[in-house]
Amino acid sequence: MDFDLDETQAELKELAAGLFGREAGHDRLAAHEKSGQPYDAELWRAVARAGLIGACLPEEAGGAGLGAVAMAVVAREAGARVVPVPLQDGLVAAMVIGRYGSAAQRALAARLAEGEVVLTAALMEPGRDLGTPPLTEARPGGAGGAWALSGRKTMVSYAAEAAAIVVPAVTPRGVGLFLVEPGAASLAPAPTSTGEPAATLILSDTPAEPLGEPDGAAFAALRRLALVALTASASGVLAGALALTTEHIKTRRQFDRALAEFQAVTMQIADVYIAGRALDVAVWSGAWRADQGLAEEADVDLEVAAHTAADAALAALYTCQHLHGGLGLDVTYPLHRHFAWGKHRAHLLGGAEARLDMMGALV
Repeated sequence: MDFDLDETQAELKELAAGLFGREAGHDRLAAHEKSGQPYDAELWRAVARAGLIGACLPEEAGGAGLGAVAMAVVAREAGARVVPVPLQDGLVAAMVIGRYGSAAQRALAARLAEGEVVLTAALMEPGRDLGTPPLTEARPGGAGGAWALSGRKTMVSYAAEAAAIVVPAVTPRGVGLFLVEPGAASLAPAPTSTGEPAATLILSDTPAEPLGEPDGAAFAALRRLALVALTASASGVLAGALALTTEHIKTRRQFDRALAEFQAVTMQIADVYIAGRALDVAVWSGAWRADQGLAEEADVDLEVAAHTAADAALAALYTCQHLHGGLGLDVTYPLHRHFAWGKHRAHLLGGAEARLDMMGALV
């Protein structure tokens, strides 16, 4: 397998890296954290204007149709610079809507591509791992073809800011996806280690629009795309932490020698590099196979990526923190953002043991 990006994907990577590199520096991130705003609205519009969202969306939703690999490219670059915009779950939700939604629903995805709205997905439930069938129930028979949903979703990113939330639920025919307006449900704010807004979504006969047929296909696609986005973002987070740590050990001196000259330090930074490369291989392989319609192979690769993100990659972030010494514990130092983002993504993935269980169920 050729893991090199093609020309279009490489140009998208260069565009994303350039935009985030210019617009998401440490000073701007620090100012945003002090502002109390849920996300950097100006940066969000810049991301949309640059076409980074539309590049990933299906052509039916007005996008370029570059698919899961393109989403992984954008999510990884955003993760490398811990960009405070609702990109990750927004891309997942919009790509599923673009593929399975009606014409009116696809128009909502197109508005996301313009930066006009925020979309998100409710992927987690209490006591359930990402990707397992939900306990939330959906009943047909509402006015105008609407369904009624009852259940609880946890850690829904940007729920209060979203125009619509993609919600998986069990129906008599199987697992389906539904669009819920936040104002129709109850939201309980939930704290996150990253400072990103999140909420518990409480559904009690909440009206919802069906998104495609409740035959499990849309739910499988949502799960697959969510794993691509989460693991690609985690890969970028680790790459950004590695860059910070490499620069630190080159310039930090101890006993009149740069830290990088000590063999123990070079071995530890090599372990961080290896963890990052292992994660990258699984992410790119899973995203490419998802685009090629190789669902079973993609699912296995993405579970390997998810386990790596929740295990070896998280341990590598601890190593980066350790190699920074006291600076690694300073919440005003840039590395803290990478550590918090990596920890949060491992939490969303359910942890290493949960991903091992999912991997075992697949193979």
